[in-house]
Amino acid sequence: MASERLKMDLSIIIVNYKTEELTSNCIDSIIKSNTKGLDYEIILVDNASNDGSIEAIEKRFSEIRIIKNPENDGFAKGNNIGIEASRGDYILLLNSDTIVEQNTLKGAVAFIKDHRHIGALGCKILLPSGKLDPACKRSFPTPLNGLYHSLNLDTAFPDSTRFGAYNLTYVNENKTCSIDCIMGAFMLVPRAVIEQVGMLDEDYFMYGEDIDWCYRIKAAGFQVMYYPEIRIFHHKKASGIGKRNPKVIAAFYDSMIIFYNKHYQNKYNKLTRWCVITGTTVMKRMALAKNKRRK
Repeated sequence: MASERLKMDLSIIIVNYKTEELTSNCIDSIIKSNTKGLDYEIILVDNASNDGSIEAIEKRFSEIRIIKNPENDGFAKGNNIGIEASRGDYILLLNSDTIVEQNTLKGAVAFIKDHRHIGALGCKILLPSGKLDPACKRSFPTPLNGLYHSLNLDTAFPDSTRFGAYNLTYVNENKTCSIDCIMGAFMLVPRAVIEQVGMLDEDYFMYGEDIDWCYRIKAAGFQVMYYPEIRIFHHKKASGIGKRNPKVIAAFYDSMIIFYNKHYQNKYNKLTRWCVITGTTVMKRMALAKNKRRK
């Protein structure tokens, strides 16, 4: 990050890839929200959309900063470019397919300023149906809780601390609490924390970079906090590059292997490692084959 900057409270980083309407709605919700007394900037990073979307957004919102990447090198890289250009004391990663409520931004910044031990702050994330997005409060993925989740045991036994650990289904969704992991769809991080732990790992094309960041933030001694007093709405998967795009499907499963090799390589025995890598690889091939049959 640049050593010299014009100090402000908040930098909001949004990555756009061919989502003109969603991104415009997201920006519009920010501008129309209650930001009185909050000095902020919006940095929109376009990952080589090449569809006219960024030009249309640029014409509509002259007050935002726009960075046009010549290539799409992934969500993590796009956010890092935005962070590098940012000037805020706090950095908010915000998905382009989200809508913030009136007091979301002010409430988030006020809360994190009052709790200096927080390294990353997440909010209550609702799907368009009004139901909770379960991934907005979760544990770090482990071979065991990942197995329970894949077998839908967390759905069958949501109140179980054993079977519900993956998405913390047993934790009251309206309770503020320290957890392992929040979503990159809304992730508020102090600049000082980023300077200590580093930016997003660009080995992740998309998916998993938020989990990895939370892991490093917690390892540095900070808390990752779920704060449901503030909310956003999330049109989940709408900001990806297509649910049936093979690159997206592959990236989802590859992120699991990257995370395991980076953080769990020496934590589990060789048999467990073989089961995780082989199982994930098989699931990836099955998903790609199923996707191919749909076309």
